[in-house]
Amino acid sequence: MAAAAVAVPLPKSSPLACRELNYGFLSGSPLKALCLHPKARRSKDRTELSLVIAASGAEASGGGRFYFNFTGFPFPLGPFLNRQTLRYEAVKNSIWLFEQEQALGFSSVSTNIRMTVIKLKSGGLWVHAPIAPTKECIQLVKELGAPVEYIVLPTFAYEHKIFVGPFSRQFPRAEVWVAPRQWSWPLNLPLEFFGIFRARILQDEDSSTPWADEIEQKVLSSPEVGIGPYVEVAFYHKRTRTLLVTDAVIYVPRQPPECISKESLLSSAKNGLAVKILSKGREVPEEPVVDNMMSRQKGWERMVLQILFLGPSNLLEPNASFSQMSQKLIVSPIVKTLVFSKVPEKVRDWIDRITRDWRFKRIIPAHFAAPINASRSDFLAAFGFLDDLLGERYVTRPSLALLFTSLLGKAASYFPPDDMRTLSSLDQFLVSVGAVKKTVSGRKK
Repeated sequence: MAAAAVAVPLPKSSPLACRELNYGFLSGSPLKALCLHPKARRSKDRTELSLVIAASGAEASGGGRFYFNFTGFPFPLGPFLNRQTLRYEAVKNSIWLFEQEQALGFSSVSTNIRMTVIKLKSGGLWVHAPIAPTKECIQLVKELGAPVEYIVLPTFAYEHKIFVGPFSRQFPRAEVWVAPRQWSWPLNLPLEFFGIFRARILQDEDSSTPWADEIEQKVLSSPEVGIGPYVEVAFYHKRTRTLLVTDAVIYVPRQPPECISKESLLSSAKNGLAVKILSKGREVPEEPVVDNMMSRQKGWERMVLQILFLGPSNLLEPNASFSQMSQKLIVSPIVKTLVFSKVPEKVRDWIDRITRDWRFKRIIPAHFAAPINASRSDFLAAFGFLDDLLGERYVTRPSLALLFTSLLGKAASYFPPDDMRTLSSLDQFLVSVGAVKKTVSGRKK
């Protein structure tokens, strides 16, 4: 067993002190299976989060990461053969985060995908959004020393659905629960095709679930906005005051997650075809990429902008746009444009119920940074764009909270117009051909 420690400064001035669990100094080291034990200590002018990093000797050889997957439409989900798993302790003895790299097809675009595990009062484990069940991943789960009792699929999305069946076969005694109205495209395949059998359906505000005394749930189930409905289930772990979502909100960290490989970052830093297409006629230098922190950071910034905007305005020099999109709680531009803007009433009802009933102090999404230290006002602010779409404000909100949320919402909902151009054009095209509906307040526009 090897161990190391680091102190991460968290400025008090930041409205969202997000713990970016990134450890570049471990790159290339044999420390593979990470277990973090945070301890906060205060100094005169800042708060420091002390993290103790432990490596499991069983995985130090790098074995147990093989996972074969070439499925996905329109692009297969990588990595295709090898997936490293990292484990972080988000809340001591209560909540653990498991992360793997997730790549888009054969491109140089990757992000992290996250599984969250909560220990119940029964002593068993509740698993949210399973990831690829490699030997390393399963070993890290078993090291928690508790049986897996429930496996939960909180969304319809393929990138999360694809791992539920294989993961559940590793824990055959666990009950499988899935979000309602499951569908797939281009073929609407049954859950059994994905290896998910005898699954129970998650219902909105269901007090009869086996975990209802500890974890509450609220379902967003929208009308069909195109090829299918958007469905996501939010959960609230009462004891730790933690909100779990899948894709509803994100917090882009300044530095890349540790699970994204050096090779992926350097590949993204190369001035390839995507950079040349989006360079707007500027000369793109043909120069080798040197393996250093600057190159890896540029690779990460390019990845983020492509994930958020599909076709950002300037991949050649991504820092300006990246700075505007990182280190704040936001709704992803793609989700906002192609989904939430189509069904604003449904989304407004869902987030208002979440903020009315749940007094959370942290948020754990399925991608990018987590846990995020965020309040209900921060969460509402990320959805500030709904007020403009609906043309009204809910009178149930206190006036001071309304003002504060409005101010934060303007910042959280601002996306660089040049970067939004490709996404907006795609939206208009999809609407024009009838692939996506354009709705406001539930009525076709």
